[in-house]
Amino acid sequence: MRPDTPADHTAEAERLLRTAAQYPEDHEPLLLQAAAHLELAGDRPKATTLYDRLLASKVDHPHLVKAFKAANLWEYGHEPEARAIIEGIRAAAPLDPAAWEIVAETLEAHDELDLAHASLTTALTMLGVGEEVVDVTGIPYSTQSLLTTRHRVRRLLALPHDTWDTLADELHTAPITLDELHDPKRLWSLGSEDPAELQAELARLRAELGSYRAALSRPFPVAVLHWPEPELDELLTAYPELQSEYPTHAAHLLDIEASLRELAAAGTPNLGIVTATVPSYEAFAASESSSPANADLLPQYATTLAARGRAVAWPPGRGADCWCGSGVAYGDCHGVAQT
Repeated sequence: MRPDTPADHTAEAERLLRTAAQYPEDHEPLLLQAAAHLELAGDRPKATTLYDRLLASKVDHPHLVKAFKAANLWEYGHEPEARAIIEGIRAAAPLDPAAWEIVAETLEAHDELDLAHASLTTALTMLGVGEEVVDVTGIPYSTQSLLTTRHRVRRLLALPHDTWDTLADELHTAPITLDELHDPKRLWSLGSEDPAELQAELARLRAELGSYRAALSRPFPVAVLHWPEPELDELLTAYPELQSEYPTHAAHLLDIEASLRELAAAGTPNLGIVTATVPSYEAFAASESSSPANADLLPQYATTLAARGRAVAWPPGRGADCWCGSGVAYGDCHGVAQT
């Protein structure tokens, strides 16, 4: 059952903390989830303690943790400290879309619209989304929400559409347009006594809720399993029954790229790749009371790794190295256009 009351959220946070103690290699995503539940329970000081605990350790996404901490601090009266953290993140200019998203939403929530807009514009520039017209299918999922948030902020600032707003419109698939969803005046209609206006607002809210539900239905990427060559050799030596799944390492890499492109073409968002290791896979198989030679475990293993925050977004950003580990830019490696 999903947590509903403050007590439920506190209990869920405690469960996540116990899980983090059992799986220290996954402490970052687990502690972030625990902190979120503590915030929902109203225990913001304890949530801050968890963020500090994370920042005192080695984490993969320090700027994201700092952004969450700033948002939490601002909510319970520590505005100067929150602002200082946000300025530090903006100065560091991280290549982490999620950190920029939290920074912008925090600023927007506290009516710092100009600063939110500047942050989003900086983020998109840093992440390689150029002002020129681009193919929207090439924009990573993690970056797309920045375009949508920037569209909303610009509507609140009454700014005219620019190229990035057009891209946000192209990426938006709900029947209610972004201009309608982000109309600053639409909430005023909730006080109307006109049934037609109320019905129109209900339609907009249903569309917006549908978008949120779609996002919540994918809390982690749809992930494809990647075996580095030494790991695949070890896997097939130990479990030759899997040879039919992986005829050669080169074929395995081509299959990964083809599968992800097929999913993207079908409209599947939030795609990612998880890197497998034999010891990790064997431990997973043992936890499922099954043999590692059982090929049916492979997609379950990929999903479990993704749920633990191990997935990296696909496709890689512009100019980034290929996901395969070759050290070559993705656009010159597996990202080469297929004919």
